[in-house]
Amino acid sequence: MTEQPEQSAEGHTFSPKFRIPRVMWDAYARALGDKDRTADLLDHVRTVIKERGTERDLADLAAAEEELATRRARKGGRPRRAAD
Repeated sequence: MTEQPEQSAEGHTFSPKFRIPRVMWDAYARALGDKDRTADLLDHVRTVIKERGTERDLADLAAAEEELATRRARKGGRPRRAAD
């Protein structure tokens, strides 16, 4: 059974949680030097999807890249929530 990530109704990105020894996480940061750990992990995920993914996975990757581009292009951070 494939694990499905939790998403909000809007389909926003989520923060996955995984366990890693602190010493390994710190060593990873040092090994990367100036590169951000999140950026490196995203690059790895992209590579795996491109090398092993199905057509659906590749389409989902394209949609995710579009979502990330939209988020990064947004000025001023997240939009304010509408009043209830």
